[in-house]
Amino acid sequence: MRKELFGIPFDVLSFDATVDRAVDAMRNRRLTQHVALNVAKLVKAQKDAELRRDVVESDIIGIDGMGIVLAGRLLGMGRLQRVSGVDLMQALLKVCAEQGFKPYFLGARQAALQRAMAVARGRYPGLEFAGSHNGYFRPDEEEGIVAAIRESGADCLFIAMPTPRKERFLHKHREALGVAFIMGVGGSIDVLACQVDRAPPVMQRAGLEWLYRIYQEPGRMWWRYASTNLVFAGLLAKALLRRPLSRREPEAEFQRGNAR
Repeated sequence: MRKELFGIPFDVLSFDATVDRAVDAMRNRRLTQHVALNVAKLVKAQKDAELRRDVVESDIIGIDGMGIVLAGRLLGMGRLQRVSGVDLMQALLKVCAEQGFKPYFLGARQAALQRAMAVARGRYPGLEFAGSHNGYFRPDEEEGIVAAIRESGADCLFIAMPTPRKERFLHKHREALGVAFIMGVGGSIDVLACQVDRAPPVMQRAGLEWLYRIYQEPGRMWWRYASTNLVFAGLLAKALLRRPLSRREPEAEFQRGNAR
């Protein structure tokens, strides 16, 4: 089921259902692109038409942000479930090891990339990578990288590049990649490589991972999160203020109809 928050659609899918769709895509060689929607991306898509297009055109728009879950609940959308991108990537790596699918890593720095692949092989015995390439390449190198991914025979592709770079890359090349399941994973490769710590579970459940990231990298992260979170809070406040009015209007119209 697809719903919408502040003009941006998202899919109401559980974690297990998302994994099932990814596995089905790999098994049947059906091109399926997953995008992880968080507060920062939703806010940026309000004014970035290309980013909005890239999100909307994805086959699965997953909720990767407790802010979106909490906003949806406040606005009467039911008990939405967050599907964390890093958890989804690791679950799919486990499936690849068990069922013989081959993933491809694109992005991050070379040292982190190699470390993440070593950790994944140790954690998921039998895992075989189709290939990898770091995220530091020039635009004129893209065609060669796309060709290498296509020739690798990869079943799934995890792209660890920042927004909107990864979305633009996929919009331009996804048909030529020849990969069944494609997913942007942001900093998940750095997490897998143990170069970035995840927030404690209690902070994850409370939707405070952004605060933990600011604590880890204050110089780089504070303005990114502060600016987008403030805009998101404003959008939510406006939506909540409009809700009582929208509820009263049908009731008033009904009463006027009875009076006539």
